[in-house]
Amino acid sequence: MATDLAQPFSVISCLRVRYAETDQMGVVYHANYLVWMEIGRTDYCRACGYTYRAMEAAGLRLIVADVRVRYLSPARYDDDIHIITRLLSLRSRQVVFGYDIRRATDKTLLATGETTHLPTNHEGRIIRLPADIYTALSIGPSGQAA
Repeated sequence: MATDLAQPFSVISCLRVRYAETDQMGVVYHANYLVWMEIGRTDYCRACGYTYRAMEAAGLRLIVADVRVRYLSPARYDDDIHIITRLLSLRSRQVVFGYDIRRATDKTLLATGETTHLPTNHEGRIIRLPADIYTALSIGPSGQAA
């Protein structure tokens, strides 16, 4: 099974930059973008009908195998941020998410990113995505096949 999605659905997660996420100059520390991508990813899965908690209760872990981030413009303290998350590729043993992180007020693209995940069991062995989760992700957050 493999699904490469040319025009994937997306989910928008909203947050406000907290002071603790910035350096002394009020600029967001680079590692916080990874946390924001996790927020987007969990919101995307939830919109597809599966929380990470439910997936883990079913014995599935989605481990991060690769992360890429391109920083384009700084986010600053108190900015409203939109994390636009989409599914880029879905295979029985690999899931790839894409992210655009934008300032909400002026739509400035702050960063782009991509994470690749491998489904594993609780022992850390790579497994096939369970059919129901594969189907939910392939249908997407809108409930319509991509």
